[in-house]
Amino acid sequence: MPHNNEPPVSLKIFGKQSRFLREQRGMTRRELAALIPYSESQIAMVERGERPPKPGYVDAVDSALGAGGVLRVLIPDVAEKRHPAWAEEYVKLQAEALALHSYSTHFLHGLLQTEEYADAVFGSVRPSMEDDEIERSVQSRLATQVLLTRKPACRMTFVLEEPVLRRKMGGQAVWEGQLRNLLKLSGLHNLQLQVMPLDRETHAGMDGPMTLLETPEHHTIGYVEGHRGSYFLTEADDVSVMSHVYGTLRSQALDAEASRALIQRLLTGEA
Repeated sequence: MPHNNEPPVSLKIFGKQSRFLREQRGMTRRELAALIPYSESQIAMVERGERPPKPGYVDAVDSALGAGGVLRVLIPDVAEKRHPAWAEEYVKLQAEALALHSYSTHFLHGLLQTEEYADAVFGSVRPSMEDDEIERSVQSRLATQVLLTRKPACRMTFVLEEPVLRRKMGGQAVWEGQLRNLLKLSGLHNLQLQVMPLDRETHAGMDGPMTLLETPEHHTIGYVEGHRGSYFLTEADDVSVMSHVYGTLRSQALDAEASRALIQRLLTGEA
């Protein structure tokens, strides 16, 4: 079940329609930008379907192009969603999960991130995101963390590569705050953190990060993110392999107590 970063069809249709109307009037993006409170680059992204237009943008462009409401009627179809279209299904499944098991290699799972750490993560995305887009993404990520204390509780385990803990995303203060948050979360009865140490000589995680979700129907689904999209794995053979790999990773990683001790040593500068 592949998911990619192609813009939603509704955004591509809106973009083509607004571009058609602009070109019909012999107007360049620069000329349109001079008539509305939005930049030429923003116009270009909307016309390519890469960015959902805000209602104010739609109103301004509709008026500037004399579209007579042709664009305004599309506002409900292009309204910005809390999450990208490709991520909506995963977020829904995560919110309903009976259990979640995650292996992280480059940065912390979103459920574990502080607001400042999440801001640093989104700020590192390339091509760069606009400030308001980063803020919306951060708040959307924080909103998913209700799962941590949901009733009935979701059973959660996380295996983190040691470099994930050592990487000072956002700087020293953000890093220290994030480590303290991990220590706090490790005290939750339904959550277990384990660290895969750098000195481990055998390692089952060569294929990279992954997540396993158990649905309310007790089906297990695999989820993998890549550079240009993401995948759900639902075939029994695939899920079986992922479950075996994850189980091996947990056996190879430090146990919960040793992992917590390592985080504490990182905070005190002893590791």
